[in-house]
Amino acid sequence: MSEFGQNALISIFSHLVFIALAWYALQAIRLDKLIKPSHVFQARLLYILLAIIIGSSVSNFFLDYLQWSRQLPLILQYIQMVKI
Repeated sequence: MSEFGQNALISIFSHLVFIALAWYALQAIRLDKLIKPSHVFQARLLYILLAIIIGSSVSNFFLDYLQWSRQLPLILQYIQMVKI
């Protein structure tokens, strides 16, 4: 049961970190030339949504990779059991 809590905590932390990194990376892009001058709120909302989309995608990749790496020993145990 505590493993579910640990996984939830790791997932939340991972998503927040990668969303923050995506936000930081998006600051390098100059979207102000593409956005109308009087639409500042919409531009900020676009940055936030892009950061969430990119950060969540990268976090999901990281969490899937972590889960798969934890499952590799189980595959090796299964192969050893089949050989016996």
